[in-house]
Amino acid sequence: MPLRLRLAIFGAGVVALALVVFGVLLYTLLARSVTSNQDDALRTRARDAVSTIGALPSQQPPVAPADLARSNDVFIEILAGDGSVLYSTAVTNGEPPQPSLALLERAQSGRGAYATDGAVRMYALPYAGGYVVAGQSTRAPQSGLSGVVAFLIISGSLALFAAALASWLVAGRALQPLKSVAVAAEDIGRTRDFARRLPVRRSSDEVSVLSSSFNGMLNQLQDAFESQRKFVSDASHELRTPLTTIQANAGLLASRAVSEEVRQAAAGDVVEESGRMARLVDRLLTLARADAGLELARLPVDVKTIVEEVGRQAALQHAAQAFHIEATGATVDGDADALRQLLWILLDNAFRYATSAVDVRLETEGRWARLHVSDDGPGVPSPYRERIFERFYRVEESRTGSHSGLGLSIARWIVEQHAGRIVAGEATLGGAAFLVDLPLLRPS
Repeated sequence: MPLRLRLAIFGAGVVALALVVFGVLLYTLLARSVTSNQDDALRTRARDAVSTIGALPSQQPPVAPADLARSNDVFIEILAGDGSVLYSTAVTNGEPPQPSLALLERAQSGRGAYATDGAVRMYALPYAGGYVVAGQSTRAPQSGLSGVVAFLIISGSLALFAAALASWLVAGRALQPLKSVAVAAEDIGRTRDFARRLPVRRSSDEVSVLSSSFNGMLNQLQDAFESQRKFVSDASHELRTPLTTIQANAGLLASRAVSEEVRQAAAGDVVEESGRMARLVDRLLTLARADAGLELARLPVDVKTIVEEVGRQAALQHAAQAFHIEATGATVDGDADALRQLLWILLDNAFRYATSAVDVRLETEGRWARLHVSDDGPGVPSPYRERIFERFYRVEESRTGSHSGLGLSIARWIVEQHAGRIVAGEATLGGAAFLVDLPLLRPS
């Protein structure tokens, strides 16, 4: 069922319920009022009749009685002490209405009493020697109430129809902006035109908030789409280079007309490029997991142990360069494997561009464990020190290298997963310096 129809039905239902409650209350109040007015009229008429009676009449006056089957007028009856009718201005089925003995007894004990006998409402009032009874057909108040009921039904039906129509129109007007949002979303999804935006209304209603939120989502989608497209393009380019090298060298290895020296060189290139491609794929998978919302499982980790372990391995691999490590004890809440990967990324970057020396220092300052990795290479120009953490971004002077430009992006993700920060700066050695701050684990 369409939302507009449901809103119209709901609005009409609320109005219908209100009309029913109002009608029932009004009918109840009017019914009580009509009954009370009838009883007051009967009591007044009976008292007037008693005040005008000087003595019991000896014979029936020549007054034509009214037939209660057709008349709604108030009638008067005079009864003897035993309840027999002496005088009556009304008849029903050819006989004067006969009040019940119970009514007469209650009237005698209570100086007046009411009773409804069939379709006749009566009031009995005792007086010297008998009773005066004033009565009226119950059709009299019912006829007035019937008119009220008819009025309520007609007016309620018109009001209900007007409410349903108004609900339909208001719902349509209120839902029109939502329909525009839905149509725009469908068009954007079909055409992938993430640059398209919804017009924002000047009002501050919910639809305006929805449009603004939708446009904000489109901004994020557009940024993600552009980043993903650039990422795929750069990844394809980076993978194409080692694949082309491997393919060319594989052709040389398959050829019989090459020397053993060329064959060994080709095999070495294949090993080197396949390793490079394996590292690139591994880093791409790491970034993919990061984009998928992967969160590292963190436990208490001694960073000093990791720095010394990784530093020892790096020193063996780069024995030709001066390598200095200075570390103090620091425990953080982190992932040991991810922290090792972080340190390897920074060391690989430092050794790649260092002229002769790389320096690693781990110290604590306040509530932070501070890791410095610096080298004496060409350094990173100030305008590029933030952009080098972007995926596949490389400073112009370093583009001749064979690295992929993903390492520092992964390093920043690892640091952010540890609620820390990483910045690039200028080292005291003259080259690049990377500063990593990780929050120290608070003692329990």
